[in-house]
Amino acid sequence: MGWLVWVVGAAVLVGAGFGAAYLPRTRARAQQVRVAWSNARAAVDSAAISRDATRHTVPRAEELFTRAELLVAHGGGVNAATEAAHCASRADRLWRAAAGEETGDE
Repeated sequence: MGWLVWVVGAAVLVGAGFGAAYLPRTRARAQQVRVAWSNARAAVDSAAISRDATRHTVPRAEELFTRAELLVAHGGGVNAATEAAHCASRADRLWRAAAGEETGDE
């Protein structure tokens, strides 16, 4: 009976050690994913505003924006969020440049 207590105690210690190491990593990863998607959604929103502010049609910007929206709709991990933010930011810059040409600002 004494050996059973030692085996159960060792199993509890190993489980507690695993949990103590695994839980913070899981929380950090989840927070990293939330932050990445928040950045992606903000970039898409900013690009949408730039798209609405210009009168010009910019085909490359439309393609990038559509890709960003599809990535946001599909979801995924940090890499997908980063790609969505990158596409939306590039589209935003293209639309801003087109709007600058139209007003003579740039």
